[in-house]
Amino acid sequence: MLKEILLALALVLFFEGALYALFPDGMKRMMISAMNTPSHILRIFGLGAAIIGVISVWLIRL
Repeated sequence: MLKEILLALALVLFFEGALYALFPDGMKRMMISAMNTPSHILRIFGLGAAIIGVISVWLIRL
């Protein structure tokens, strides 16, 4: 179980790092956009992404 969690964290770091390396200007614009978005909207989208992630992991592990 710990191995899978560490693998998932490593993949998150890889993908996020790749986005910043490949699209630095786009990531800056996205951060500015996030700063201008109300907190409750970011919270709703974050919760939705987390739920989709948990369901995806559960389906993959079946």
